[in-house]
Amino acid sequence: MKLIKVADYNEMSRIAADYVIEKLHQNPKIKLGMPTGDTPKGLYRELISDHVRNGTSYQHVQTFNLDEYIGLSGQDSQSYRHYMDSFLFDYIDIDKKNTHLPKGDAEDAFAEAEAYEKLIQDSGKVELQILGLGGNGHIGFNEPGTPFESTTHVVDLTVETRSANAKFFGSLDSVPRRAITMGIATIMGSEEILLLVSGAKKSEALSRLVEGGIEEGFPASVLRLHPNATIIADEAACVPVLHTIQGTEFHV
Repeated sequence: MKLIKVADYNEMSRIAADYVIEKLHQNPKIKLGMPTGDTPKGLYRELISDHVRNGTSYQHVQTFNLDEYIGLSGQDSQSYRHYMDSFLFDYIDIDKKNTHLPKGDAEDAFAEAEAYEKLIQDSGKVELQILGLGGNGHIGFNEPGTPFESTTHVVDLTVETRSANAKFFGSLDSVPRRAITMGIATIMGSEEILLLVSGAKKSEALSRLVEGGIEEGFPASVLRLHPNATIIADEAACVPVLHTIQGTEFHV
């Protein structure tokens, strides 16, 4: 695992965008795994800016989002489909038919999880999976205790995760209690993983990821077993592990 330390959120977003754009130039038909939340907004802003300035095309790209809330349709303003359209897809030349998310309003959430897993596997393989890091170590909506061998599944969201997302909904009670998420084995099946970490609130989690053990109680720890994983983290997030870092890049 490689960790690249940068100055701040904006630099993290720029470097992550350069990373994605380089991969896209190498493979215009790349399959990307996409996250939501606050962390990737800067990345998406940079991708849009590059698309406008340089004409980088997404016409042949396929995307697979990590997760979706159960009970929300794609038209709901809090759905991750709406998020992706609002922060990226509506501003680049991607074919919406090639942008995939679980259907939060599916009649049978468990069947939808199975169908989404099949869709990912039938596509071949996600070539670059972008992730954020939850404060409790969750990746996607895989909460502590999720088996490492899990595939796409229905998850009951913890109060901690729902509380972290309450700011988007206005209140904790409004946050859905369940979601469909790619499983840990699904994520680990990606050819390459890019983890973005920003801010002091994520510093403890990053420290545990870099220096702690590999255990299901801290889902992100499994990333240490991936053969091609890179972390881009800003200085605020790196504070607890600064003694480990020599220069701007090191290998765990």
